[in-house]
Amino acid sequence: MKNAISIWDKKIIKQALSGSVRKLDPRKMLKNPVMFVVEVGASFLTVRLIVSIIVGANAGHLFEIQITLWLWFTVLFANFAEAMAEGRGKAQADTLRRSKTESAANIIRADGTTETIAATALRKDDVVMVIAGESIPGDGEVIEGVASVDESAITGESAPVIREAGGDRSAVTGGTRVLSDWIKVRITSNPGETFIDRMIALVEGASRQKTPNEIALHILLVGLTIIFLLAVVTLQPFAIYSGAEQTIFVLISLLVCLIPTTIGGLLSAIGIAGMDRLVQHNVLAMSGRAVEAAGDVNTLLLDKTGTITFGNRQASEFIALKGVDEKLLAEAAQLSSLADETPEGRSIVILAREKYGCHELTVNTSAEFIAFTAQTRMSGVNIDSREIRKGAVDAIEKYTAGKAPQSAAELREVVERIAKAGGTPLVVADDHIPLGVIYLKDIVKSGMRDRFLQLRQMGIKTVMITGDNPMTAATIAAEAGVDDFLAEATPEDKMALIKREQLDGKLVAMTGDGTNDAPALAQADVGVAMNTGTQAAKEAGNMVDLDSDPTKLIEVVAIGKQLLITRGALTTFSISNDVAKYFAIIPAMFAATFPVLSALNIMGLKTPQSAILSAVIFNALVIVGLIPLALKGVKYRPMSASSLLQRNLLVYGLGGIVAPFIGIKLIDLIITTLGLA
Repeated sequence: MKNAISIWDKKIIKQALSGSVRKLDPRKMLKNPVMFVVEVGASFLTVRLIVSIIVGANAGHLFEIQITLWLWFTVLFANFAEAMAEGRGKAQADTLRRSKTESAANIIRADGTTETIAATALRKDDVVMVIAGESIPGDGEVIEGVASVDESAITGESAPVIREAGGDRSAVTGGTRVLSDWIKVRITSNPGETFIDRMIALVEGASRQKTPNEIALHILLVGLTIIFLLAVVTLQPFAIYSGAEQTIFVLISLLVCLIPTTIGGLLSAIGIAGMDRLVQHNVLAMSGRAVEAAGDVNTLLLDKTGTITFGNRQASEFIALKGVDEKLLAEAAQLSSLADETPEGRSIVILAREKYGCHELTVNTSAEFIAFTAQTRMSGVNIDSREIRKGAVDAIEKYTAGKAPQSAAELREVVERIAKAGGTPLVVADDHIPLGVIYLKDIVKSGMRDRFLQLRQMGIKTVMITGDNPMTAATIAAEAGVDDFLAEATPEDKMALIKREQLDGKLVAMTGDGTNDAPALAQADVGVAMNTGTQAAKEAGNMVDLDSDPTKLIEVVAIGKQLLITRGALTTFSISNDVAKYFAIIPAMFAATFPVLSALNIMGLKTPQSAILSAVIFNALVIVGLIPLALKGVKYRPMSASSLLQRNLLVYGLGGIVAPFIGIKLIDLIITTLGLA
């Protein structure tokens, strides 16, 4: 699902071409009133043209034929844009369908016996046994066992994941495969309601409903269409009265050019493409409303561990006591960690190698490695007669037994300083003599400060959520560059914070994966649940991240903003287009009767017919030209709302006025050169 499908994919284009014709069905067109008006107009002119040709009312029909054809092209191009957007979703859906396999399920009956049945016969709350090599027959929760699971059919990631009973990694998805061991799964969905089924419906757009913003814009477009329809209808009596009666072809051309056909033709495609961009990032939105809400988010709540920080404390510094060489401390720390396979132990070895060049250190085969235990709270190595240990402060103090009392006060001072900074101190001793302290800290992920700066430029407040004490939380928050933090946070604290922000009129987004996160995910305006999380969390959120990457929330916000910006920019461009069309069509209609109106022909269009035809052609072609922009989205740059508005008004407002003047003039030159008007 991660691989983006090109908008120029030949298969999608072929399907979109046929789809654009199928969408001419008036029942389908009625869902888009703007383009429905164009279709009605094109149909009426087609009938009128055929009748006129049959009865031989006029000698030539070149102008009328061209107008009629270009109106049909306008409808077809709009349908093509929507079909292209849908085609990308259907391609994603086909990939998911191929992942669905008809499999058997080993259901465990109430009496403890096991029976093999078809997976389609499973119902909610059934319990099944799945062993290595078998597919998980349906969505569910692991209630017993632990297993390695291949979820590549869903996430696109080839690396297997661990699923186990209890905790926040108990949810499994139907269609994934167990690679090792076994698990008992309680089914949580009925056939046709599985996660894959919902994914297919979403990416196909079958379950897509118009969002509030989309509905509001839809009403605006309908209103503008009605206004221009009334204007054109009432124009003819005045034209007749003044001796400038217009043909039905000219009047319908005027109507089509004035109503917002550009945005009307692209509106649906923009919405579908917005959902598709989320899918490309392996995020599934349960509704378009959630995507739009992401674009309007004011406050972003992020967990510290695993989101802002790596989650594993890593060695960041060796602090030697007075009289001890730092390299000697680093060598002793590295030797004590050679057999330590924990992330902390590996980080000590790496820091010693990178900072002090301790990569040549080796130990002989007689070395005895001492493993860490809960009782000793130390680990280390015995080399010949040398004993090296690292561990908790009190454990090392007990181990050294006061052999270096002159260092005790200094050691305590260093330890307290590290603890106040939110770090973890590990003391290193060589032959019962303390050498110094290893400073372990929760490392902030690279680039997080820059990302939070971008969010601040977007006008979004970031809040770090952590169970750490306030001092530690403050240290991490300052290093990461977040705006605020919530320390020693409980589920109730999260809920209270979300409600407080919402009462201030703000939209809140957060991530979560556990059952205890479910209330907060449901309360947040945008709740992104991790795919590795519990079923309760996935049901409470309105988005699911298939990669289970909590930092993905930042991309989700950017995609939401891009959707809103794209829709706003193309709406501005569409409405601005009308200005040039006034200068093309109005002089063409009335300049012969009212010569003073010739002054409005600032483009110098050759003839009235070429002017009208050029405007109609441009009106159709601009939809085609904007299809890539509608599908890819307007490029989003983090900036304030006012700066963003100014930029888009300049580019798409002013550009929407200037572009038609250039385009209509070029088309006029071409059609007059070819003798088409």
